[in-house]
Amino acid sequence: MKKVTRAVFPVAGLGTRFLPATKANPKEMMPVVEKPLIQLAVEEAVDAGITDLIFITGRTKRSIEDHFDKAYEIETELAARGKHELLRMVQEIIPRHVNCIYIRQNVPLGLGHAVLCAQPVVGDNPFAVILADDLIDAEPGATRQMVEVYNRHHCSVLGVEDVPRAQTFHYGIVSSTPLEERLEQVSGLVEKPMPDLAPSTLAIVGRYVLTPRIFHHLAAIKPGAGGEIQLTDGLVALMNEEKMLAYRFDGVRYDCGSKFGYLKANIAYGLKYPQLREMLLEYMATLK
Repeated sequence: MKKVTRAVFPVAGLGTRFLPATKANPKEMMPVVEKPLIQLAVEEAVDAGITDLIFITGRTKRSIEDHFDKAYEIETELAARGKHELLRMVQEIIPRHVNCIYIRQNVPLGLGHAVLCAQPVVGDNPFAVILADDLIDAEPGATRQMVEVYNRHHCSVLGVEDVPRAQTFHYGIVSSTPLEERLEQVSGLVEKPMPDLAPSTLAIVGRYVLTPRIFHHLAAIKPGAGGEIQLTDGLVALMNEEKMLAYRFDGVRYDCGSKFGYLKANIAYGLKYPQLREMLLEYMATLK
């Protein structure tokens, strides 16, 4: 059985919900305390045993490449000033055994198209897909949990959680039957159904481990809403051909694609820092 050693990061989106902050800076580079969202996603992938990081980028995403590249000027300056802890932090953003691969998505044709762009690098191997603006605080990481499920069942795995029924129109919604704790077999998928039409409240939330057969279906489907190639349409076709599982990951998700979710993530992660926790709690106690 081939191991999951590749992860795809679709990062070509415009991030319009965070304008003007994202006018010149990718939303994936927005920090949660001190680390950009994309770095937190990469750390989750590396923790899961991923060695090839495939970034599907766009024209305005150069800063993502720069972030994971060697920074000679900064490293020289930190070394000269004796700031060895900061130097180590900068040098270890990406472990030496991990590769970064960048592919341009020249036309924004949707998430399904972004995943399809990775086919030349992924080839005939299983792979993870990680959406950086769905930040999941988990130990072990959500991707690692899902890779372990894949290793047991040898089929595609979707990361899911229950959402309020009023919010189903924001997500791909799963129909499923329970198999074991936290794990269900998928029997149906609907993209962004209205609450009264949603078959359940079990939503796909930015984490996937997929078999390479998904590429065949993404290449064959026709563009859907907005002229985009929907990943959900490809998953439906794959589900009709192969077993597919929905995994309720053990962790807390922050929707950092929304302003409120992003603020919640910064507060939650800020409270994890011993040097910030007491100051942050004291400050929040003064708010009305």
